[in-house]
Amino acid sequence: MKRTILTTTLLVLMLCGVAFAAEAPKIDTGDTAWLLISTALVMLMTPGLGFFYGGMVRRKNVLGTIMHSFIMLCMVSVIWVLWGYSLAFGPDIGGVIGSLKWFGLNTVGQEPSGYAKTVPHLLFMMYQGMFAVITPALITGAFAERMKFSALLLFSALWLTLVYAPVCHWVWGGGWIATKIGALDFAGGTVVHINSAMAAIAAIMVMGKRRGFGREHMSPHNLPLTILGGALLWFGWFGFNAGSALGSGGLASLAFVTTNTATAMAAMAWLTVEWLHRGKPTALGAVSGAVAGLVAITPAAGFVSPMSSILIGMVAGVLCYVAVSIKPKFGYDDSLDVIGVHGVGGTWGALATGLFASKLINPAGADGLFYGNPALLLKQLAAVAVTFVFVFVLSIFLFKMVDLMVGLRASAEDEFEGLDLSMHGEKAYDSEN
Repeated sequence: MKRTILTTTLLVLMLCGVAFAAEAPKIDTGDTAWLLISTALVMLMTPGLGFFYGGMVRRKNVLGTIMHSFIMLCMVSVIWVLWGYSLAFGPDIGGVIGSLKWFGLNTVGQEPSGYAKTVPHLLFMMYQGMFAVITPALITGAFAERMKFSALLLFSALWLTLVYAPVCHWVWGGGWIATKIGALDFAGGTVVHINSAMAAIAAIMVMGKRRGFGREHMSPHNLPLTILGGALLWFGWFGFNAGSALGSGGLASLAFVTTNTATAMAAMAWLTVEWLHRGKPTALGAVSGAVAGLVAITPAAGFVSPMSSILIGMVAGVLCYVAVSIKPKFGYDDSLDVIGVHGVGGTWGALATGLFASKLINPAGADGLFYGNPALLLKQLAAVAVTFVFVFVLSIFLFKMVDLMVGLRASAEDEFEGLDLSMHGEKAYDSEN
């Protein structure tokens, strides 16, 4: 009798142990492999952005422009490990910001986390770090050819800490936009694109135009470099969007397909409108349209069907072309069209999520307006509006503060000479021919 009771007790304990083990988070090697690849893909996007931007500036500024993106990869990677990740994803403080409990990656180790239950916490941290890298790099397109390098470093460090980290926490880190409003952002419509575009508007307002803008010829000096950069962005964006599934299953496959489809459609739409409007389809138009499609599908990639992604891409191509084309009427100097592509495209993508999202596609999401739930569109609009105001106001303040501390603008002489020589003491080409 005692032996039977003892055997039964041991059997129950063993079964309980099995049950507890089954419930504990466990690393999945397939998911981990996919997120490792996705992290590398997103990392490649920032140097790709440097080429994309570098080809569109004048030859005397190409190295300085590429340097903007490359130095973000270096500086933000360190800031993210020290305090950026903890502020964005650390234990929540009132839905507003993460605490510094994870400063220096304290307790962030090889075990899974609450954000990604099948991959190491360190890997999730690194993946999100690549998003943090490219976002301030995107802003640099607005003030290309006229900002001091020291000002860029100081502003970017402050902006990442005081603007990017809070917005990221609100949307992805358990903050109030996700938990209170319930807005959707699969891979960065608000966190990356609207965020960077509103900072770009602030930069343009504070810094003013390039010297000679509107009087001198400022056409792209190397379009093949821009096309190469655009191709690298498209390639890396599969990690950006499909990687945001945080696993290697069906959701990643969906985001992969919607990303490629919307991008291709946006490029065709931009090219078509340009052809009708200006009489010729251009290579710059094709690659710009592709980037517009990438931007627009980002918040929706894991929530919409491939057919919906065609519509999202088509509208993005048309809207962003119009936004870029009418820029001269307003007279502002957005050097490389951050506002027209990332601002307009990101806003459209966030709102399109509220139109086309479907729980049939992703049960973890929500139904949008076209699936019987107009409330989601209102939530998306609220998230966009809050991001607009917060980022713009704080970015204006930071630009003015940096201007007082070290000065924002390169001198007239430095700008005339070109930032390659004046800021870095080198030039991209040995010959001017």
